[in-house]
Amino acid sequence: MTSATHRSAAEIGRTATGPRPLPPLGSQSSATELSHVDTTLSNGLRVVAVRKATVPLVEVRVWIPFAGEDKLHPATAEVLAETLLTGTARRDRVEIDAELALIGGDLGTGVDPERLYVTGSALSSGLPTLLDVLGDVFTGAAYTDAEVGRERERLIERIAVSRTQPRTIAREALQKQRYGDHPATREVPEASDVEVVTPERVRALHAASVLPRGSVLVIVGDIDPQTVPGDLERALGGWASDRSAPRLPALPELTGGNVLLVPRAGAVQSQIRLSAQTVPRTDPRYAAVQLANLAYGGYFSSRLVENIREDKGYTYGAHSGFEFTDQNATVNVDADTANEVTAAALLETRYELGRLGLVPPTGEEVESVRQYAIGSLLTSTSSQSGLAGQVMALASTGLGVEWLQEHPARVAAVTEEEVAQAALDFFAPKRFTGVVVGDADLLAPKLTALGDVTVGEQD
Repeated sequence: MTSATHRSAAEIGRTATGPRPLPPLGSQSSATELSHVDTTLSNGLRVVAVRKATVPLVEVRVWIPFAGEDKLHPATAEVLAETLLTGTARRDRVEIDAELALIGGDLGTGVDPERLYVTGSALSSGLPTLLDVLGDVFTGAAYTDAEVGRERERLIERIAVSRTQPRTIAREALQKQRYGDHPATREVPEASDVEVVTPERVRALHAASVLPRGSVLVIVGDIDPQTVPGDLERALGGWASDRSAPRLPALPELTGGNVLLVPRAGAVQSQIRLSAQTVPRTDPRYAAVQLANLAYGGYFSSRLVENIREDKGYTYGAHSGFEFTDQNATVNVDADTANEVTAAALLETRYELGRLGLVPPTGEEVESVRQYAIGSLLTSTSSQSGLAGQVMALASTGLGVEWLQEHPARVAAVTEEEVAQAALDFFAPKRFTGVVVGDADLLAPKLTALGDVTVGEQD
């Protein structure tokens, strides 16, 4: 028997003449043409149906604008989302679950300050049943006393846990720093508000806000898109209103500013959250800004990750990415760090923002992020569920499947100079505001010494 000498990865990667060269990147696949229909039903519901017959399944997504100014709206909306599928005048919870099970289907709900959403899937042969259940739920959800009471208590427990989580605390602090008292900031209701939500209040909110006009329904799967609108007219014909679903007021534009240190006594870690205004997907500069973001912190080989994770070990993960709310778009940066390196991590995060504009991405960097952007888009739409999610994200802001098909070509056409200009225009440190959540007694001296950091009041 012969014995083999173990070689490390570093040794394998080297030859007698130096590091072993990486193989060249393969050619990028092009976007696939998608057979689809994009239309509006008589009740005002926009429908996007896309054929993707990879497996005999369908994915359904419903997006309903669901804004509200009332103080109890966030709490009532959460209870509504939790009880929407718990029974109608025709079916109780068990009957809904049984009918979905027979078609290999499921439905789920969620809500945030912008929208109420329903997600579902089923065997393609079971689509008529799935749509019938949806129509029944939208027109006849019962919100019985027992179901509302049960889900209300579960929600109170989840809120109590959620409000102890550092990421929830950081998100709430960032929202208030960015948008003040705007309704968009009310993402987690107060437990005390949930306690007083009644079935009558939930039913009233459903009648006032669960409306088809201005909403979007996406179906992706093994379907004939041409027949879907007619199927939906029959299944959802009773879901109608002359009013439109209520949309969020426009968000104020971010103009940069100080970072707020939000005290969290005794915390052993800190959360860094920065945010700046950027451009929506409809802007001609979006593709260039997308590549600039990837180079900065949008994927694992980005400058920010290389600096504060790989080189200095300040964090297990750092990331920058886009957040879209209606026609508004921001770029957000986040990293969680130990207290002793929080100030240094914020310094390096700002440094990399400045360096992106002053020392723009090289040709090699641009090609790397270009390949990543196109490849990740094609990968994310390769499954029915992934495609449904992408189409819904676009449709909810007024775009369609065409944007998805055309975007790889836009990314491919971006020049190195356009990425450099986007980096300078949109990633300058002065454009960002944000928060650091952590123990102020430990963090304040070093953070305030950096400048442009103010200390918030202790709760």
